[in-house]
Amino acid sequence: MPRINLLPWRDEERKERKLAFFVAIGGATIAALAVAGVGFVMLNSMIDGQVQRNEKLRAEIRQLDKQIEEINNLESSKQKFISRMEIIEKLQRSRPEIVHLFDEIVKQLPEGVYLTGVKQQDKRLRFDGIAQSSTRVSAFMRNIDGSEWLRNPDLEIVQSATGGSGFTLYAEQVSNAAGDEAKGGAPKKLASAGGNK
Repeated sequence: MPRINLLPWRDEERKERKLAFFVAIGGATIAALAVAGVGFVMLNSMIDGQVQRNEKLRAEIRQLDKQIEEINNLESSKQKFISRMEIIEKLQRSRPEIVHLFDEIVKQLPEGVYLTGVKQQDKRLRFDGIAQSSTRVSAFMRNIDGSEWLRNPDLEIVQSATGGSGFTLYAEQVSNAAGDEAKGGAPKKLASAGGNK
């Protein structure tokens, strides 16, 4: 029976299998590297796109912050302007009040009462003066109490002195009288003011 040597055939088959195995591994490696490269490129592209969107959002936020700051500055300027306008309107309304106030003080001052000083802080008035008697001071207080331009008389000091009684009297200015007069009304003339003189 003849002998057949199969070793060379097996060696060649083994070499072919090894070659196919290495080719498959190389192909798989190349495919994996290609997939990884495509994934890396796509991921970088997505990251770059997100970075650009983030930068655009930051730029828009900065723009909005500037606009908000400008709006706040405008609001602050508007409030200052409104406050100034209110002060100007208040001064315009109160301009005639001082004239009416001095006129009213003269009208309500009884005979025998002399003022040495008049001070005003806001709507509160302080009268320093000398009266021939405390009865004249009481008459001055009654006149103030019935006045359209003055109210709430409050006597603080009465001191007897040569030539009369020194006194300090407080009262409040009525500010809405100017508004009433502008509407057509005028402060009433007190009969007692004329009668005491």
